Amino acid sequence: MMLRNTIRLSKLVFSLLFFLPAFSAIAQKADTAIADTSDPALHDRLLNTTDDVLEWMSTDTWSFIPVVTYSPETSLGLGVGAIKVFRPKEGASPALRPSSMPITFIYTLKKQAVLEMDLDLWKNDNKDYFNASLELANYPFEFYGIGNDMPADNQEPYSSRYLYVRLNYMRRLLPNVYLGPWLEFRTEDVYEKVPGGLLASGAIPGSDSPQVAGLGLKLNYDSRNDIFQPSKGSFHQVSWITNESFLGSDYSYRRYEVDLRKYFSVWENKVLAVQGYWSFVDGVAPFQQTSLLGGSKRMRGYFEGRYRDQLAMIYQAELRLPIYRSLGMVFFGSTGQVAEKTSQYSVDRFHYGAGFGFRYQLMDEGINIRIDFGFGDQTAFYFGLNEVF
Repeated sequence: MMLRNTIRLSKLVFSLLFFLPAFSAIAQKADTAIADTSDPALHDRLLNTTDDVLEWMSTDTWSFIPVVTYSPETSLGLGVGAIKVFRPKEGASPALRPSSMPITFIYTLKKQAVLEMDLDLWKNDNKDYFNASLELANYPFEFYGIGNDMPADNQEPYSSRYLYVRLNYMRRLLPNVYLGPWLEFRTEDVYEKVPGGLLASGAIPGSDSPQVAGLGLKLNYDSRNDIFQPSKGSFHQVSWITNESFLGSDYSYRRYEVDLRKYFSVWENKVLAVQGYWSFVDGVAPFQQTSLLGGSKRMRGYFEGRYRDQLAMIYQAELRLPIYRSLGMVFFGSTGQVAEKTSQYSVDRFHYGAGFGFRYQLMDEGINIRIDFGFGDQTAFYFGLNEVF
């Protein structure tokens, strides 16, 4: 979802901390840092202060965070967030994956109001997984049209209010293999459009007040050694969902997605992550539910939904490097395209993006604050929580 891809937790303090400490720390030797008993260097004092602030803002179970976000989709956003990472206190296996529950409220300079709540729950020695997501928003956005070659001047602003709910339960059937049902519901009111524009004409499905409701299945293969910062293993997901009138949907269509991720430890704590993603929509879907590229998750450097159609394929790679203490750095590249049908895919229709970013580890479990600079058909700047994939 568009909000889920662009709105994540961040801190104003990290916009400074990511730069000065990172580059000055490269020249520091680890043994010198350990043995040095003199006054801490500037970058160490900054990091110590950051750690103190995090501890002051946290309880035994929750971390409270002033949220500062920025992306092309949202502009500058300010708000408050809280995140809880937990395991059952009694009888839990040491191998049980940590569960998490982030809650975020943000208001942006583009007059976007967003409330987002998520729950990722692991139970029964990782045999059972449950995910729930809720989004409630008043969200001005941009529509560029349908197709892989839409010009930038085709941009058309619109505003909508919507409620989105997703539920997913998965059961482990074999080692690393999970299967389970999922459902989604979204009701939306597109209340503001450009007079005389494509959306105002009513020719674009979803330009009125669409409601979609779907039921489907997800199949996962998950051998990651860590769910927040994997350094080896794979995460592969195949999902299918059907939206039909008997479920309460205004549109009848099916969506298929394949998401393949692989992680390699290349040398001394450096990680290479690669991803291939394919999406296919069969039937007439509202434009908000079509296959797309862009945003903070799939092809940074492009506005989310800059290109959309029935099909999409995206390939991404990211090199993740530790720098000093809680600081890290990444370099990434991506390519992708959308099409109405598979015969339109072509090697000369790919769009390309690249960039770099910085990471700050928020918790011992490995949750990262991230800041990314993406370069595609525009320069984009993203704050976020956790790795992109």
